[in-house]
Order: sequence, then C-alpha cells, then structure tokens
Amino acid sequence: MDSENERVRRDVVSFVRRSTRMNDSQKGAWERHAAEFVMDIPVGNLPTTIAEGTEVDWESTFGRQAPLIVEIGSGKGDSLVPMAQARPEVDFVAFEVFKPAVASTLGRMGRAGVTNIRVVIADGARGLDQLFNDASLQEVWTFFADPWHKTRHHKRRLVTPAFADVVAAKLVPGGLWRLATDWEDYALWQREALDSHGQLVNVHHGWAPRWEGRPVTKYEQRGLDAGRAAHDLTYERAR
Repeated sequence: MDSENERVRRDVVSFVRRSTRMNDSQKGAWERHAAEFVMDIPVGNLPTTIAEGTEVDWESTFGRQAPLIVEIGSGKGDSLVPMAQARPEVDFVAFEVFKPAVASTLGRMGRAGVTNIRVVIADGARGLDQLFNDASLQEVWTFFADPWHKTRHHKRRLVTPAFADVVAAKLVPGGLWRLATDWEDYALWQREALDSHGQLVNVHHGWAPRWEGRPVTKYEQRGLDAGRAAHDLTYERAR
C-alpha cells in the first residue's frame, strides 16, 4: 500500500495533459530543429519524468560558459524566444511537456535565428531538481502556470514552499525568481508560500511592477481582455 501511495503522489503534476498531435507546420519545425535544440533526456518511470541519476553538462551542451536561466512551462515560446533573442549572452533551458508546443517554439527559434535555447520535454518541477547543480542558475521563470482553481486541485499548483526550496537551492546568491499570474487567488497563494521563505526575499516587498523584459503574449492578452490583471512577483535568493 505504501508503494502505491508513493506512485500516486509522484503522479500528481502541475499541468493539464493535452493532445500530442502536431499540425504540418509543427511537424516541419520539429524535423528541422529538434535534433539540435531538444535535449535527449532519459525518461523515468512516467512519461514526463526523468530517469534517476541523469546529469547534464550545460556548458558542454551550449558550447560555452554563460549565465543560465530556466523557464518552467515555456508553452509555444511566445515570450521565451524574443527574450532569448534579446539576451544572446545568456543560455536558456526551457521545460515544456507538450510536444506540439515545443515544435512551435522550435519554429519561432528558426525564424528568429535564436540558438541559445535548449528544451527539455519533462516536468520542470522535477527536472529543475535533477538536472542542475545547486547555485548554478541566474534566474528561474514561472509565468502563468496553471492556476488549478478548484480547491481539491490546489495540490497540483506549481508554486509551493517545497518547490521554493528547490528554486532557492538552484539559484546563485542574488539570483532571481520571476513569477506572473493573471489569477488573483493564485497570486495571493504565491505570496503566502514565498514571502515567509527563509532563503527568498521579495524584492519589491509586495507586487512587482510588470517586468518590461517579458512580452505580452496572446494568453496574457486574453486575460487582460477578460478583465484579469497580471500580478508580477520577483524574489531574490538571499546573499
């Protein structure tokens, strides 16, 4: 019974499972770019997990020593690709579980000539812990994570004190965790989970001004059109 409970607990994820079917444009982008930009990571006992003991030498992967930023839930790359294009001196690792969304990201990368992104098709909450050394990341981004509205689904929310422990461990001292959500209850949930964390400091002592480096995506614009305001937060790893 204990092993069964543990299996169920590990299978609780922070994302909605969606179709893996790609359209023709996505198939073409995948064929052109996946071999170069999608990481070949051994799969664990579940499709979105990473095999235990997997390690990645990110400097060898990118072929250089550079600051490293991780985005969890990069979607179709609407914001990631232009942000990576604007910071060519930085390397980016994006976690996204949906292959069609990754293919769309690859298409955007190809059209923009962006080469400083690598994509991992896996659950980023777990991958962050497994694939990066402590104190190795300049920034972590979690923008517009699924809010999981129903109370019984709150356990699936990405931002928790336990996940904050992982983020804090992976950030360099002074490194930043940038968050955004357009659901007020999830924004307040994030504040409750993070403001009292011993290794994270709320940079603005409250809500952050909208980060000008983050483009307004179609998803965010739909929220704005529906009357939902985006709430930004920025936390710094204690020095």
